[in-house]
Amino acid sequence: MTENRENAYLAELSWRGFLEKMTSEEVGPHLNEARRTIYAGFDPTADSLHLGHLIPVMALAHAQRHGHRPLALAGGGTGLIGDPSGKTSERTLLSKEDAERNAAAIGGQLSKFFDLSSRETGLLLNNAEWLLPLHLVDFLRDIGKYFSVNEMIKRDSVKMRLEEREHGISYTEFTYMLLQSYDFLHLFRHYGCTIQMGGSDQWGNIVSGMELIRRIEGQRAYGITAPLLASSTGKKFGKTEEGAVWLDADRTSPYRMYQYWIQTADTDVIPYLKLFTFLEQVRISELEQDVKIRPEKREAQRVLAAACTGIVHGTAEVEAVEAASRILFSESVETATKETIQLLSVEVPSTEISRLELENKIGLVELLVRTHMAESKAAARKLIEGGGVYLYNERQNSVHRTLSVEDLRWPGAMLVRTGKRNFHLVVIK
Repeated sequence: MTENRENAYLAELSWRGFLEKMTSEEVGPHLNEARRTIYAGFDPTADSLHLGHLIPVMALAHAQRHGHRPLALAGGGTGLIGDPSGKTSERTLLSKEDAERNAAAIGGQLSKFFDLSSRETGLLLNNAEWLLPLHLVDFLRDIGKYFSVNEMIKRDSVKMRLEEREHGISYTEFTYMLLQSYDFLHLFRHYGCTIQMGGSDQWGNIVSGMELIRRIEGQRAYGITAPLLASSTGKKFGKTEEGAVWLDADRTSPYRMYQYWIQTADTDVIPYLKLFTFLEQVRISELEQDVKIRPEKREAQRVLAAACTGIVHGTAEVEAVEAASRILFSESVETATKETIQLLSVEVPSTEISRLELENKIGLVELLVRTHMAESKAAARKLIEGGGVYLYNERQNSVHRTLSVEDLRWPGAMLVRTGKRNFHLVVIK
């Protein structure tokens, strides 16, 4: 790994674990000379980013904190082609409508990480703006002539696919490198962008863009790559058994994102705090000591979960998630807010009953049957007599217990539990 501690931004990237390689030792002096525009691209293969995208996003966010201008590029144009980097087979091509919709969605997510209040502080662009109007013959004549096929097939992203007899690589994906290089040239010309960031799999594309700028403009540009991340167990970062952890709340709820971070292994939590939070080095060092001395407290995991979920979904959502976690896992008897109840309604089974029914009173035994927490009234009574039924996490002992509106502790909802973890939300309508 190349380091340059003479520049504060690069030093920050280095200790946090973002810095794998730089294209030149001159990157540090270049950053010291003036405020620079630094970009990273995100192709809209889906209508949401996932946790795997956060490394370049956070690296750009740190650039802004060090006085540089981040440029987040949604690939509405390149997304129509598909980047072959890291892929063993051809991507399914997006329609223009899907690419446009996805680019708009991820653009909204990217805006949460940067101050985009003015074009001077940060930029959010879509390369469809300049790629879609291109004319093929003009592009091949003016840009394609600067690319050597001999060199292109040596790039890892292409070489790996050429060696795959079953899949190979289409001409469409083969040209992706030209389009990403043209992006860098366009951003250099129109926005003074001189540095591109990306994962280690983007090294070839970044170098090609730098070379295009050198050959056409006679100017220097630079690249910085970050490592591709895997957990200490070798599992792909940001993946669960259900699939990717998405930034879109409709794809992955804030609660499930929070739980993903909470379940981080002790060996991974400090590296993740460095990469995915803005916590200072001193605070992270304190948490590192906590992991060594009091690992059972899992304080570092709680800080990580709150900070990361808060960046994506906001502090109010984190408060609701933390309350839900206390209720579901610590048997808290606290009063839930409407936000927490809404969150719980997604995470646990629920049943609606009318307010009129509650005003006329409903037996606890009947409610257990209605919610399918007991197969029959006899089974419900047996559960209660065995001490296995809880209302708002408080044990219920009487099979004759009736519930009315006076028993509502939460706004419009009751929480029933059988055993340790079998929860059911009763929503009053």
